[in-house]
Amino acid sequence: MSTQKIGAWVGKDAKDASEGNLSFQEIDSKKWEETDVDVKVLYCGICATDIGGLQGHYGKFSESDPAVCGHEIVGEVTKAGSQSGRKVGEFVGIGYQTDCCGACGMCKGDHPDCCSQLVNTIAGPYKRDAVKGQRAYGGFAKVWRGPGRFAIPLPEGVDASTAGPLFCGGITVFTPLQKWGAGKSRKRVGVVGIGGLGHMALQFASAMGAEVTAISRSDRKKADAEKLGAKHFIATGDDTGKACEARAATLDLIICTINPAKLPVQEYLQLLAPEGVFVIVGIPEQPLAFSGLPLVIKNAAVAGSHIGSPDQITDMLKFSVQHNVKPWVQKYNMDDINKALKDFNAGKPEFRFVLVNTDNGGKL
Repeated sequence: MSTQKIGAWVGKDAKDASEGNLSFQEIDSKKWEETDVDVKVLYCGICATDIGGLQGHYGKFSESDPAVCGHEIVGEVTKAGSQSGRKVGEFVGIGYQTDCCGACGMCKGDHPDCCSQLVNTIAGPYKRDAVKGQRAYGGFAKVWRGPGRFAIPLPEGVDASTAGPLFCGGITVFTPLQKWGAGKSRKRVGVVGIGGLGHMALQFASAMGAEVTAISRSDRKKADAEKLGAKHFIATGDDTGKACEARAATLDLIICTINPAKLPVQEYLQLLAPEGVFVIVGIPEQPLAFSGLPLVIKNAAVAGSHIGSPDQITDMLKFSVQHNVKPWVQKYNMDDINKALKDFNAGKPEFRFVLVNTDNGGKL
């Protein structure tokens, strides 16, 4: 098992890396295993989780042990291990998860995203004995190396240049929409937050046949929400409770994509009809606080949802092609990553940033 040198944009100090202070240098990849692939990175999205990773929220890093974030990766397989299940020349995408134990009930039951030994793409470390302790590196790099199981082939018809965000934000909202019957058993679907995740949730829910309501603080994004599939719009303003009370019991399913310090769950629960489900995919800082009474009297539920399995990602990609679901992106040359991070932190994405490795063949 050997490592290789990989050129990457690394974070060395959690105090300022996320503010657009990455530097380009060569790092050592994980040791090669026959289950691995090497992927020439063409495109990589920027997600809020990358900002958290560069702030040290998912593991410490330093100048001697830097972090490489980026987990909405699209690229071409240039080396495929004999047990990787992939072929040289395939175009693949990699999301938030890089590895799992492969032996537990969750992994064998096609829920590796719930494995207790999950390794995230932007921090690691790997936990299996063969590579234990080695840091996982993401897609802010020229090459990504990792298990082929989590490098998902792009089906024909997917636009590689915009597909990256589907592998994190996309699957994060697709999974609960599919699980809870959007457009089927739950026809009236609300989406809280019209940002990187929310703009994809609107498209997916509409394509599933749901009557979609977009929910945001102001009506600034109303026109975009309508283009993305929303039939109704709720601007909560400064009084979420009052705005939701006015639309009480009008939704069967709500996907909440925001992550404020304090999430006003109690107020949003007013929107649920009987048998409704409120699903949290953003992670608020403070513990949730709400009364159980609305859930009991409506037979309703509050649920969480993580990401999705490789099979679910494949299903999502096929669905996206069939229904023309595409992330709305703005592209930056990967060499301009520090500017992109500063613009991201300034709230400029409409609705996702994608970095392009032009010298690897990516197209701006």
